[in-house]
Amino acid sequence: MSTAPAIPRRRSRRAGVIRRALRREAARIREPRRLAAMLTLALLFAITLAAMVIRGETAGSDAQAYWAAVRIWLEGGDPYHPLGPFLPYVYAPWMLPLFAPWALLPWDVAWFAWRGGTILLLLWSIRWAYARRPLPTAILLALLWFSIGAILDTGNINLPLALALFGAQFTSGWIGGLIWGLATWMKWVPALLWFVLPPRARGWGLVFLALSALLSLVMLPLTIIQLQVLFGFGNRPLRADYLVFIWSAVPWWWRHADPFAFLRPAWWVDTLRQQRARARRLVAAFRAEPRRTMQQTTDRFRAWGGRYLGLDEASRRGEDAAKRHANPAVAEIGD
Repeated sequence: MSTAPAIPRRRSRRAGVIRRALRREAARIREPRRLAAMLTLALLFAITLAAMVIRGETAGSDAQAYWAAVRIWLEGGDPYHPLGPFLPYVYAPWMLPLFAPWALLPWDVAWFAWRGGTILLLLWSIRWAYARRPLPTAILLALLWFSIGAILDTGNINLPLALALFGAQFTSGWIGGLIWGLATWMKWVPALLWFVLPPRARGWGLVFLALSALLSLVMLPLTIIQLQVLFGFGNRPLRADYLVFIWSAVPWWWRHADPFAFLRPAWWVDTLRQQRARARRLVAAFRAEPRRTMQQTTDRFRAWGGRYLGLDEASRRGEDAAKRHANPAVAEIGD
């Protein structure tokens, strides 16, 4: 039996599928919210690209400080009091080897790799957030774009740390904890992001933070010099570049069914009412059966602590499944 009639039929069926997909995508692009998000992001990218071209070779002062610090250290110098047109190194002395593989590159290559890698990670994070909530993603980026653009110009480590913490929420265990521990010991602002980490990463984060403190104590003389340099800048204005750490919370934030509920006064009223009712029930239980209620409260607190730090067996086995349920498909979220 000849298969010749079947081949054109398959081709026409495939062409119909492609046409329907193109029409669906065209309809999505014409949605007012998605169109506004696309235009906002395009404008932000255009402004940033123009600024990068204008700045040219004068950009990268902070990244050059990290690069020069490693080279000065390898040559036996003092990275905390550099000679030449370099900013001083202000981080823990034991962190210098972490920059070494990158700092061994020539400056032009190192700066290209630093900024190029940061931009690629930023685009990946934007792609993840935009696929789930296009317009809120564009609005949040517009609010943070001054800080993001400034860091892309100076090469400060705040944005790479923020993007690393963004990715840490897709890990479990020691990797996410290591990222949080290092970022917190470098900047301290990421300490607030401990609550958005996966449960097991929270426990490991505390472990790596303690190890960071121990390493700094082992190198106490150099740590004292670091603190003298760090606080020797005098009174400094508020750092707007720390706002980029808000972007690190987006994976946790966007997974909520209503991520902007806290902006409505009714949400605060309902929350306070629920907490008040819970406190009343607890007080009534204490009055009726104090010993039993204390034991139940202690058991609940221990169970909650185990789940929160990922120490219980159920959290270890079911963390990946819970993450899948907490992260619904893109089509189910919308704008």
